[in-house]
Amino acid sequence: MRLFIPILLVLFLGGCGWVYQVGSNNSSEFDISEAQMQISEFEFINQDNEPYGSEQLEGEFWMANMIFTYCPSVCPTMTPNMQRLQSAMKEKGLNMSFISFTVDPERDTPNQLKQYGTNVGADLQSWHFLTGYSVDEIAEFSKESFKSIVQNVEDSEDIMHSTSFFLVDPEGNVIRKYDGLQSDQEAIIKDLEETINQ
Repeated sequence: MRLFIPILLVLFLGGCGWVYQVGSNNSSEFDISEAQMQISEFEFINQDNEPYGSEQLEGEFWMANMIFTYCPSVCPTMTPNMQRLQSAMKEKGLNMSFISFTVDPERDTPNQLKQYGTNVGADLQSWHFLTGYSVDEIAEFSKESFKSIVQNVEDSEDIMHSTSFFLVDPEGNVIRKYDGLQSDQEAIIKDLEETINQ
């Protein structure tokens, strides 16, 4: 009985959060559909120096992230992680696109982005690296579409940007958010597969 009372007290003081954790699965932690985030219409330039945007992506699932090729910190982890997800989706026969928006458009030309994508083993048929806008434009786009900031880091070569991967549904809604720095992608792959196959 002495042991039971402290346990009951912890549950009571902890509120009802513990109730929702019991029997929960990993997919709920990724679901951000209730935030009602929607992609602003866009048309930028891809690694082949061709116009590419929301019109080409209409009607399909796609994964988005923010990167830049001179990134000294998080991108060298994020981009290979994205490449592994792209490979996993191809293996499972799931058709989706992958989009990386550079936050350093002045230096990240189409040629630079193409070389970067090739170096990391990206399949450039379904993975587009986008540029062709100003820093202010991508900062505004990131804020409006992904509720994420893009900002230069003072006295540094680094640029602050989201480290998340965002899944966008065929209607342009941002419905999932994954940790782009997570090396163990088993839960992400499972959630992607279940979401796309729904």
